[in-house]
Amino acid sequence: QVQLVESGGGLVQSGGSLRVSCVASGEMVGRQHMAWFRQAPGQEREFVGAINWNGGRAYYADSVKGRFTISRDNAANTMYLEMKSLKPEDTAIYHCAGSSTPLISTDVSTYEWWGQGTQVTVSS
Repeated sequence: QVQLVESGGGLVQSGGSLRVSCVASGEMVGRQHMAWFRQAPGQEREFVGAINWNGGRAYYADSVKGRFTISRDNAANTMYLEMKSLKPEDTAIYHCAGSSTPLISTDVSTYEWWGQGTQVTVSS
């Protein structure tokens, strides 16, 4: 019933910007926060950032702090990831996820709802 669909990925030059979106449908029962993860080929899925859905507090991985911003549109059930000053190492499939746990976590295992991801490629 729950579906998370990411969009907005693509190819961007190093130093450029991109915004990806995650649209949710269905009800995530007990959802407390949403997050972005990314996964590069051959790598483990990596936490990017998360946002508390009600309070709007956001947390970011050190690797993206100051460059990436998470926002949400509650009415549209949409979460955004604004990416600036992109680097080649940001290249990955970006997934959105939802969690019902009371605390924001960087652990993949604590998120029960997942989207299929959107590819972001940063070139030189």
